[in-house]
Amino acid sequence: MKLIIAIVKDVDTEAVSSALTSAKFRVTTIASTSGFLRRGLNTLLCGLEDEQVQSALQVIRGAFPPAENTSETRCTMFVINVNEYIHF
Repeated sequence: MKLIIAIVKDVDTEAVSSALTSAKFRVTTIASTSGFLRRGLNTLLCGLEDEQVQSALQVIRGAFPPAENTSETRCTMFVINVNEYIHF
C-alpha cells in the first residue's frame, strides 16, 4: 500500500481533486500554507494499492493545463510506503 501526498496551489486543488475522484481514487484535502509569502496551498492525501500509483500520478499530472512559465513549481508529490492501514 502507498500514500501519495500532493501539495498544490489553492487554484489547482479543485481540478486535481475532481480528476482523482472521477478516476475512482479517494482523496482527502487539507488546507496548508508554505513559503516566505505564506501563499495558500492544499495538501492532498491519496491512499492506494501499489499497482495504482502510476495511474494516480498520471491523473494528477493530467489535471494541470499546460504552463506558461515552465520554471514554476505547480505540484510537489511524495509517494510513501504504508505499513498499516486501518479503516473502520
